[in-house]
Amino acid sequence: MTTSASVPTGSESAMTADGTVTDRIVEGNSRYAAAFGHAGMDARPALQVAVVACMDARLDTLGALGLELGDCHTIRNAGGVVTDDVIRSLTISQRKLGTRSVVLVHHTGCGMETLTEDFRGELEAEVGQRPSWAVESFQDAEQDVRQSIRRVRTSPFLPHTDDVRGFVYDVTTGLLREVDPAS
Repeated sequence: MTTSASVPTGSESAMTADGTVTDRIVEGNSRYAAAFGHAGMDARPALQVAVVACMDARLDTLGALGLELGDCHTIRNAGGVVTDDVIRSLTISQRKLGTRSVVLVHHTGCGMETLTEDFRGELEAEVGQRPSWAVESFQDAEQDVRQSIRRVRTSPFLPHTDDVRGFVYDVTTGLLREVDPAS
C-alpha cells in the first residue's frame, strides 16, 4: 500500500508512474470486487453505534476501535467536529438505521489546531467568494471533544443521547484517551 511518503508532492501529486492516483484506485477496486464477500450485509450497524472521527489519513477508524465492516456508521470530517451536517447524519443514523450510541474521536497533532476562522477570509480573497461554512478550528482537542459531546447531547433531533463518549486518539501510540465531559 502506498503511504504519503511514497506519493509525490506538488502539482504532480495526482500522478503516479502508472497513471493517476484515481486510476490506481479503480484498479484496486477491481481486485477488491473480485474477492468481495459482503453482499447482503445490512445497512444497520451491528453494534448500533455511530463513530464521528477526523478525516486524518493516519486514523484507521475501524482498526483503532477494534471494529469490523458492518459494526458501525462512520462519519468523518476535518477535525471530527460535530457540525450541522454531522447532526444530520447522526439523526438519520439513529432515527432510520437503529444506532443508539455515539463515539467521538479527535486526535493528537490535528491540522485543525493550526487553522483559524481567518482561513475563510483567505479563501474569499483568493476566489472572490466567502464560504458559508465555519472552519470549526480549535486549539485544544480535548476541549473540542467536550464541545462536540454537548452538541450531540443537546440536539433536539437525536433521540439517543445518553451514551455519547469522546476520545482523543494518539497518532504516535495508537491509544485512545477518554475525555471527561465535565472537566
